[in-house]
Amino acid sequence: MSAKIEVIKNKILSENWFVLRNFTYDLTTKDGTTLRHRREVYDRGNGATILLYNREKNSIILTRQFRIATWVNGNENGMLIEACAGLLDDDSPEECIRKEAIEETGYAVGDVEKLYEMYMSPGGVTELIHFFAAEYNDTLRANAGGGVEDEDIDVMEIPFPQAWAMIKTGQIKDGKTVMLMQHALIEGWLSLT
Repeated sequence: MSAKIEVIKNKILSENWFVLRNFTYDLTTKDGTTLRHRREVYDRGNGATILLYNREKNSIILTRQFRIATWVNGNENGMLIEACAGLLDDDSPEECIRKEAIEETGYAVGDVEKLYEMYMSPGGVTELIHFFAAEYNDTLRANAGGGVEDEDIDVMEIPFPQAWAMIKTGQIKDGKTVMLMQHALIEGWLSLT
């Protein structure tokens, strides 16, 4: 069953980096009641993320970079440890994540496995993230990584048990990263020992 909505207003508030809109709409509920909502929606495009994992080493590759939104919300130094990710722009999800992997981590991954796609903050952000995983090894290391022009990214190879502990201590707080790590654990790709 699809929602019955009537858009009353769709006003652009900002077109700076992405598009922020203000919507006023009427939503008709299941019992026929009409509710008027006013919401801001941030359209930043869709993205992709990937967990690079190594079964033999029982390790993963993560990145660390400054994220202004976390700093604004109390992350003292603004640094966030997370799985490699990026916006699709005009690329397919697979093309995007291969490009992001080499730019951010330095690993040239070939085959990537599509896991699922998820809305991460559907209350106000349009972004749909495509989740991938790929095995890495030292022979796939093409460069040092670190990102492109306006990025300053640290590449981290972390033993999986240590990374798992970092979730509990709050060192890893990125939702997509935790989801990917849980997936790897459930699938038996990596272990906590």
